[in-house]
Amino acid sequence: MDEKQVVPPGQVQIKADEKELQGAYSNLVMIQHHAEEFTLNFVYVFPNGTHGKLMSSVIVSPGHAKRIWRALGENISRFEAQHGPIKEGPEGGPMPGANIGFVQ
Repeated sequence: MDEKQVVPPGQVQIKADEKELQGAYSNLVMIQHHAEEFTLNFVYVFPNGTHGKLMSSVIVSPGHAKRIWRALGENISRFEAQHGPIKEGPEGGPMPGANIGFVQ
């Protein structure tokens, strides 16, 4: 019989294995939206600039997308206050003006 662990009110316990904890690198994000959801496709474009790989796709509600946007802005402000302005690099990401899309 499994003993149930008591979780204090207001606390959320998150389970993650080693693969999720390592994370995935992305140098491009493609964002689409509809009335009910935002889809964020995190992509790694290889250095040769001719191929890429979808690393993760995250689908969130519009409300959650706005909370992510706010939290990211707050964290960027804190980072820049501590480390100085972030340089964005070339306009448009890893391949300015490239026609990027999915293939099968």
